[in-house]
Amino acid sequence: MTGSYELRGAHTDLRVILGFVLSLACSLGVGAQSTPPTASPSTVEQQRKTSEPYTGDLSVFESPGRDQRLQINRVMDTLGIRAGKSVADIGAGSGWFTVRAARRAETGTVYAVDINPDATRYINQRVEKEKLANVKTILSKPDDPMLPANSVDAVLLLKTYHEVAHPVDLLRNLRASLRAGAKVGIIDRNGNGENHGVAKDVVIREAQEAGYRLSGQYDFVKDDMDYFLVFTAE
Repeated sequence: MTGSYELRGAHTDLRVILGFVLSLACSLGVGAQSTPPTASPSTVEQQRKTSEPYTGDLSVFESPGRDQRLQINRVMDTLGIRAGKSVADIGAGSGWFTVRAARRAETGTVYAVDINPDATRYINQRVEKEKLANVKTILSKPDDPMLPANSVDAVLLLKTYHEVAHPVDLLRNLRASLRAGAKVGIIDRNGNGENHGVAKDVVIREAQEAGYRLSGQYDFVKDDMDYFLVFTAE
């Protein structure tokens, strides 16, 4: 009789132990499934609010007096754009800056970069009409300007950065195209990302994440602009 009770007791203890182990395993499984994965820095960056890229009438960028409001010659001086230098106009739109940089660069090449095929077609027609032989258009990707390696001395993103969906990736992919000492200028207005502006501190932080150093910041540009930042690659 004693052996029978001991056997039944052993079975009972075994069932209790197995039940505890099964309960613990299920608990751990549910906990693992319900814990969200930690977001990577690139995922966080890509979730930042951005504005819809402009796809309307490109002639709106040709408003009278814009050269003076933006002090575009001073901008080009700051970026070191002069005869023989190669320039990238990222988010070129109507080519407003492209044609001015092309005249300044003379024998240097100006790359008009845009993700909108209507913009690149518009610029091709414009430079043919204005007889500018040193402009090349590039239909780019949202996260890559698609510039040739080691090809540019200066870059400008004019009123465009707030529309870039993946700014850190774009700036990282830009680096291979920069020559030694190249300057990257960003002109924009303060905003929350989706209201056609982005905070200056956000731009500086994203550029640093992409491997750039802030080398200058200015507030002389107007035309509804708040800042002009200049970066160099680390």
